[in-house]
Parts: sequence; C-alpha cells; structure tokens
Amino acid sequence: MLNQYMEQIETFGTWFALAALFFLIGMAIQDVLKKGDVPKFGRIFVWLVLFLGCFGFIAKGIIQVIYESQGMG
Repeated sequence: MLNQYMEQIETFGTWFALAALFFLIGMAIQDVLKKGDVPKFGRIFVWLVLFLGCFGFIAKGIIQVIYESQGMG
C-alpha cells in the first residue's frame, strides 16, 4: 500500500517537474522576445503556449495518479 502511494507521488512529481521545466524554458524565451522587436501578439502567443503546456503537464500527472489509484494504469 505504501509503495503504491510512493509511486503515485513520484509520478505526479515527475509531471510537476516537467511543468516547472517547461515554465522556466518559456520564461527564458519570453525574456529573449522582450529584448527584440517582436510584436505583442508574438509575446502573447508564447505566454498562451507556456501556460497551456504547464497546465497540460500538471493535468497529465493528476489524471495518471487517479487512474493508477483506481487500478487502471
């Protein structure tokens, strides 16, 4: 039972770490775009992709933990 919970925490932690990494990469891209002559639409697009990607990784982790706790995964 404890092993199952540890695996779920590890799974969610992995996806959360990927979301954090994605966010940091997106922030670096945003910083580069801010210094150049990039239209506002381009920066908004980067923010949109950045947040959708982060939420996607976190949602994937939550869904995987739910499936594994139900014995489906």
